[in-house]
Amino acid sequence: MTPGMAVENDNTVMALEAQMYQKGVKHLCDNGLNKLPSKYVLPNSDRPDAYKSAHLDVPVALELPVIDFSQLYGPNRRYVLRSLTKACEEYGFFQIINHGISNDVISNMREVCSKFFELPYEERAKYMSSDMHATVRYGTSFNQNKDNVYCWRDFLKLTCNPNLHELLSGWPSSPSGFKDSASTYAEETQGLFLSLVEAILESLAGDMEKDENLLNEFERGSQLMVVNCYPQCPEPELTLGMPPHSDYGFLTLLLQDQVEGLQIHYQQKWVTVQPLPNSFVVNIGDHLEIFSNGRYKSVLHRVVVNAKKARMSVATLHSLPFDSTIKPWPKLVNEQNPRLYKDTDFGIFLDYITSCEPKRKNFLDSRKIIY
Repeated sequence: MTPGMAVENDNTVMALEAQMYQKGVKHLCDNGLNKLPSKYVLPNSDRPDAYKSAHLDVPVALELPVIDFSQLYGPNRRYVLRSLTKACEEYGFFQIINHGISNDVISNMREVCSKFFELPYEERAKYMSSDMHATVRYGTSFNQNKDNVYCWRDFLKLTCNPNLHELLSGWPSSPSGFKDSASTYAEETQGLFLSLVEAILESLAGDMEKDENLLNEFERGSQLMVVNCYPQCPEPELTLGMPPHSDYGFLTLLLQDQVEGLQIHYQQKWVTVQPLPNSFVVNIGDHLEIFSNGRYKSVLHRVVVNAKKARMSVATLHSLPFDSTIKPWPKLVNEQNPRLYKDTDFGIFLDYITSCEPKRKNFLDSRKIIY
């Protein structure tokens, strides 16, 4: 074999491997897998146990602050708002219970999402796209266009708002009932988000009068739904389901199953979030950090996987409309508290993440004003 033929054969093998990885980890697992492919093996320093081995005092789990949503509109509202403020300032994450979304809506959503990932690959592949602008997108890893090492995750991303009912026609028609269950879930979580936003604005502004125009902006705001599938992994210590990152939007509402996987970076340590049945984990996004002028901070988080159980989660990412400019709330900026962030918008964000591999909080860092 000549050197030219060897190079050509190597290139062919690499191309075939790339095609295989592009099909996602669910496809790999369905075809039998007992060793982690090299494309998913992280460098030693990025592996989930790397930090733990250097810091033996890492706690096993973290109980996030719990907000009883049913108490928000009663005589205990001020107490709940103080708890909310503390959670946003100290953790960047909290869990909400008694949120008003029925168990039926939640269980139906879980069921249709599980059935979607059980569809034959050819059915799921109808929605596969590398276009970051696509309103319906099935994909793998974090950003398969730029990731040097893939993460152990497949996802279905759906644009929900604005104009949910106009978008529904492009959503998956299989499995049966998917559109009905997912659209109902989208409407319910959007309503919950709006109630949370009203409380968060009050927690930031104190006794100032409500900003009705701003609340109206959030009502016509953006909502993305991401259904994450993390199959059983043959060597979970070598990879991650999602790398350390912060969320782009204002707030993220996360529905987890009872399999642990979410970890947040808290007090310089990676700690595992204990899931509460039928609760939502809520986290601060980059937009809220900018809007609050740094008072409420988005927090790094990641997902670990395991060899025994598959895990699924549903995240809804909420913010102002896609065409809005995100900037510090003028009510929070003065001589004592100068503006800390540049204006941004969804277009700037998409341009950024399509031009580089997303890492940690690098986009938000690019919007900071250095004095």
